[in-house]
Amino acid sequence: MLEGKRVLVTGAGGFIGSHLVEHLVGLGARVRAFVKYNGRGDWGMLERLPAQVLEQVEVVAGDVRDPFFVRRAVAGCSHVFHLAALIGIPFSYHAPADYLAVNAGGTLNLLQACREEGVERLVHTSTSETYGTAQRVPIDEQHPLQAQSPYAASKIAADKMAEAFHLSFELPVVIVRPFNTFGPRQSARAFIPTVISQALTRPEVRLGSLEPVRDLTYVADTVEGMVQVGLCDRAVGRVVNLGTGQGWSVGEVARRILELVGRPELPIRQDPQRLRPPASEVMRLVSDNRLARELCGWQPRHSLDQGLTQTIAWVRMNLEHYRPEQYQV
Repeated sequence: MLEGKRVLVTGAGGFIGSHLVEHLVGLGARVRAFVKYNGRGDWGMLERLPAQVLEQVEVVAGDVRDPFFVRRAVAGCSHVFHLAALIGIPFSYHAPADYLAVNAGGTLNLLQACREEGVERLVHTSTSETYGTAQRVPIDEQHPLQAQSPYAASKIAADKMAEAFHLSFELPVVIVRPFNTFGPRQSARAFIPTVISQALTRPEVRLGSLEPVRDLTYVADTVEGMVQVGLCDRAVGRVVNLGTGQGWSVGEVARRILELVGRPELPIRQDPQRLRPPASEVMRLVSDNRLARELCGWQPRHSLDQGLTQTIAWVRMNLEHYRPEQYQV
């Protein structure tokens, strides 16, 4: 369906974005990868793609806060996958204005550009953090939204703007709402890579709260879901969860990682500096993924152990990129 079509991916230099670019190239799409401009001229995780993949990608560097650049990036594209966002929850406590400008303002720029350029489909990426701590489990798409961090508030604003453009201007938008995605190329900002990197190099593992429960989806499943659901006509104008429907606590996953790396004896310590403010901690996120399956036939294919094994192998081969002591979980 995308073969030969010009497809834009914003946030292409990020963890999920780089995997999505690789997946779209494999589908035969002509991918334009939008990365954030920086003085170093690097392309983030896109640079980790195989050379034979990257040579088929058109890379453009800019900023989603600039509406003129965004319009030029969208021009000529039939499909747009929007992933560009500030995502580190701890940093959002310190820089909420930046999160609002990038996540909500940048999304508005993209929506307007897609409207003006007449794109066939815009797939907007939300986050399970918009639900806050679950009021019922599993969490379906009708669950109330609750902003327990500035990050979550900025993403709720972006989601609602996408919804408004669909209802006001008939923009063909699909909102995909991934639950916690993990896999190769993920930074130590996220708890699975930071546990793995500590387990491989340190005498103990230091984490924040061990009690929160998360629905953990391997990145290959997430990007397949973004494409499958995003291209599904029945999903236009809707929010669709992407998750496994299973939950594991941070502590359970950390102990499983220690077993898989062969160091089950390592102690796990709670580091007070890594804790979120108490009322901001989201304690339970487990998806109801039935809508994705019923509308579009999507369901995840990788088990937690399969995904963890692949991620451990990646981190083991790329330890120079991980400084877990500098990140909060």
